[in-house]
Amino acid sequence: MKITLKDGSVKEYDHAMSAYDIAKDISEGLARAACLAEINGEGKDLRTVIDQDATLNILTTKDPAGIKTMRHTASHVMAEAVRRLRPEVKVAIGPAIENGWYYDFDTDKPFTREDLDAIEAEMKKVIKEGHELKRYTLPREEAIAKMEGMQEPYKVELIRDLPQDAVISFYDQDGFVDLCAGPHIMSTKGVKNFKLTSSSGAYWRGNEKNKMLQRIYGCAFDTKEELAEYLKKLEEAHMRDHNRLGREMHLFTTVDVIGQGLPLLMPKGARIVQALQRWVEDEEEKRGYLLTKTPLMAKKDLYIISDHWQHYKDGMFVLGNEEDPNAEVFALRPMTCPFQYYVFKAEPKSYRDMPCRYGETSTLFRNEDSGEMHGLTRVRQFTISEGHLIIRPDQVEDEFKGCVDLMRYCLTTLGLEEDVTYRLSLWDPDNADHYLGTPETWDIVENLMRKILNDIGIQYTEAKGEAAFYGPKLDIQAKNVYGKEDTMVTIQLDMFLAERFDMFYTDKDGLKKRPYIIHRTSCGCYERTLAWLIEKYAGNFPTWLCPEQVRVLPISEKYQDYAETVLKKLKDAGIKASLDDTAEKIGYKIRQARMDRLPYMVIAGEKEQESGTVSVRSRFLGDEGAKDIDAFIADVLKEIRDKTIRPNAPADEKDQKKA
Repeated sequence: MKITLKDGSVKEYDHAMSAYDIAKDISEGLARAACLAEINGEGKDLRTVIDQDATLNILTTKDPAGIKTMRHTASHVMAEAVRRLRPEVKVAIGPAIENGWYYDFDTDKPFTREDLDAIEAEMKKVIKEGHELKRYTLPREEAIAKMEGMQEPYKVELIRDLPQDAVISFYDQDGFVDLCAGPHIMSTKGVKNFKLTSSSGAYWRGNEKNKMLQRIYGCAFDTKEELAEYLKKLEEAHMRDHNRLGREMHLFTTVDVIGQGLPLLMPKGARIVQALQRWVEDEEEKRGYLLTKTPLMAKKDLYIISDHWQHYKDGMFVLGNEEDPNAEVFALRPMTCPFQYYVFKAEPKSYRDMPCRYGETSTLFRNEDSGEMHGLTRVRQFTISEGHLIIRPDQVEDEFKGCVDLMRYCLTTLGLEEDVTYRLSLWDPDNADHYLGTPETWDIVENLMRKILNDIGIQYTEAKGEAAFYGPKLDIQAKNVYGKEDTMVTIQLDMFLAERFDMFYTDKDGLKKRPYIIHRTSCGCYERTLAWLIEKYAGNFPTWLCPEQVRVLPISEKYQDYAETVLKKLKDAGIKASLDDTAEKIGYKIRQARMDRLPYMVIAGEKEQESGTVSVRSRFLGDEGAKDIDAFIADVLKEIRDKTIRPNAPADEKDQKKA
């Protein structure tokens, strides 16, 4: 057989050989570095036997697929180390993920940082021992019997759920046997440059009805330098993580007896969201939006008309006995669109009334799985800048472009536009039953959206199967500090629901016509946007968003009256200001204001009282010296009015870290 290598050279063999043996024949060094075989363009385990002509490329940790294979083996090494230290644990699953892996264990005792350090040390022993990973397969019943004999219930469940014709494979490393489809590197000795980063609880298979397992995360890289760089970024991410920092800054909290995914916005966090909401509502009014206020729940009849009952009921909170034909069944709303349709239908509309732009600060409810809950980014109750534009067909392009312009204005004002990517989410023709409409209509709508986006000049990717069941959408995507991507803002084009709700307008020819609908948000879910802002600015929000913009610091009790006069002037001007009237020394007050990430503090002492000024310190320039109080107020008001984003002074960052 002829084996064509990556460089075009050809090796000939008169018998079948594994990919690993061919790599070894090429060079011992290549075999030692080998992680994965790319055979005829497809990634395969190095143990794969080749018995006919083929192309072969040996991948190492320098290749994305190669490093992923090494990380997968690292998860097995970690599982063996855990089993050595805790022989009673049951192992569940341990896949490779971006930058590393995780493995879930059934153990009553959570893993501490000290435990992770001990596991790392044991992993190094397993790696040094250099055990070969031996792959073998078993028939279904033998595989089940083996796992039952090893008292591994999670593996038994996985095997039972495999298709009847599935190949059931195992990897054995010196007696530690794991059910696994592979691929893996040849020996534990190939695992390198790794670190166990964290542990957490995780429901088996992500289902809150299942047992909570203990998950350990790890990372591994090709070089020590890459590992060090990643760990540094991870530390920085931890410092910005909204789920930590938001609680530390008293912006929000969660309470077990209230429930997962139901965060409480504390006064500071509520003030930020209030500022965002008022700004968005005012901007939408300038752009011709009509404000609505609609109920938080509705009878199931509404959702049957919209088709949400058929397509989305599992994600809704249903109130009432569905089994009783005489009972009224309600559901908390997961969206506002059908409510605003009835606002449109309340009065006859002519072509002159179009477009109808409705906006609402909507509180919505979605029954997310417990395993998906996280801080402010994945919650069960949230508030959104929701809007629906009911338009004539000839208005689609201009109105869609207007929605994009509003979204980009919001992102730019918040300093977030450079952090997003754009995704055109399309339907899946192979799963047509999931969607309304015909393939022909979907082609028309999707091509129209492509034209609009191309006209605007937006760079976007396409994602099959990510559309809503009633239309394609433009999803604005952003990553959190750990690299997890979420949809922040959505703009959807809908040509179907107007018919289901019998919506129409009278056209200039006197005939009734169906409108089109654009579903959109301005800056998305306010809770998620707050999380985004916390991580973007590490809590150092632009002044206009700060729940406390200026703090007055009297040097001593002697200057309390003057400080209160300054405070009154600030508040009368509409600036969010406070007074630190504690008995602490001025140095302590300054440090506390820095720790609280205030944009401005003004010091009131003898010189300031005599001259009618204040000494200004800011996050941006540090000590700005004495300023006339009225001039200072004018500067701050302009900064708030213009929504200016000022860069922080490096010195303040150091002070905050020390604090």
